[in-house]
Amino acid sequence: MVIPEWFVSPGTDAWWQQQQQRGLPFIERLENSLCRVTFLWRDPQGTEETSAFQHVWINITGITDHHQPAPPRSLQRVPGSDVWYWQTELSADWRGSYCLIPDTSAESPERLTDLSQRKDWWREKFAIAGHDPLNPLRPWQGGRGMSVSPLHMPEAPCQADWAPLDQGHALPLNISRLQWHSQRLNNQRPLWLCETGRTEAPDRPLVLLLDGQFWAEQMPIAAPLQSLTDRQKLPPAIYVMIDTIDRQHRSHELPCNEDFWLAVQQELLPLISRQTGWQHDAARTLVAGESFGGLAAVYATLNWPDVFGNAISLSGSFWWPQRGGSRGVLTRELDEGHFSADPRKIYLEAGRREPVVCQAGNELFHALQRRNIEATLTEVEGGHDALCWRGGLLSGLQALLGPGALSPFPASE
Repeated sequence: MVIPEWFVSPGTDAWWQQQQQRGLPFIERLENSLCRVTFLWRDPQGTEETSAFQHVWINITGITDHHQPAPPRSLQRVPGSDVWYWQTELSADWRGSYCLIPDTSAESPERLTDLSQRKDWWREKFAIAGHDPLNPLRPWQGGRGMSVSPLHMPEAPCQADWAPLDQGHALPLNISRLQWHSQRLNNQRPLWLCETGRTEAPDRPLVLLLDGQFWAEQMPIAAPLQSLTDRQKLPPAIYVMIDTIDRQHRSHELPCNEDFWLAVQQELLPLISRQTGWQHDAARTLVAGESFGGLAAVYATLNWPDVFGNAISLSGSFWWPQRGGSRGVLTRELDEGHFSADPRKIYLEAGRREPVVCQAGNELFHALQRRNIEATLTEVEGGHDALCWRGGLLSGLQALLGPGALSPFPASE
């Protein structure tokens, strides 16, 4: 890799200060709606003469992650300095998260030609992964437990309601915690309850957010919801964030699990009604989730439209149960006529950088259209990434609950 021309006297304190003033990672606009992005890492052990680090792997969701066929990519050291760098080109509307993996091992994964071996290699490296310390925006804990940093290209869809959180501002959260003891499921889990606007309104919508701990704590959504409500982009509503307990329960309860949704109807909804005074109306009841949660949201709305009239699916796993397939069980059942013609509204979003998920989402969307079930599909320039999901969730809520939500969705391509 050719060292960039603007690397003049790299590694001095003045040089590092100049780079941080420019903003890191450093983004340059190119032609053809592309951007060049330069990632930097400062070796805390100094130059190659004093440092034990042999690689600094970069894991960018949908670009260099463990799903990619290409070998892992490492930043390169500028000889005689503490500067490591790597450059790539991304679409000007791309958004996603990334982490860095400083590695003292000289072993290269290029010899691992088997994809399963390479995934095992990635899993080992995740234990030493972390967010970019030079990126000033707030990091968070990714799905595999490591801290990750955000990256937004200049033409990425606006996420202004998340900007205060990204800048690290502490925001007041109108949120309380409950406990759901389920006899049907023989387990218990926390719930997070967020009520926006007038709490005495009898016709407030109810939104069930799957993967609740993530939305309550890691990517806290209460403040953006309140901001949209204050600006009358969303009505006063009740948001219930349902914890998944752990990865094992999540993998069992979310993929098309009838028992889980019967427990929600028989136990959770009465609990919420007692707690908030909520009165059921399917047209004002919404389920939202991502990945397996996106699959679960659509499953609930297809099977019980008289209870759950709306769904938001973000990167829904509609390939299920055959990983890697594009035509999962819900798509097949739609084409076989398993579901009634009750009114529903379904909002789908997927990333172009997750091709299997995106293709399966397209298959499901067209199956919904063939059954005359109202649905819309949005594809974003990103991957299987919470940074995309948080924008899609707010967009979906506004489409389904905001002003004009009673109008039909515009036709999707």
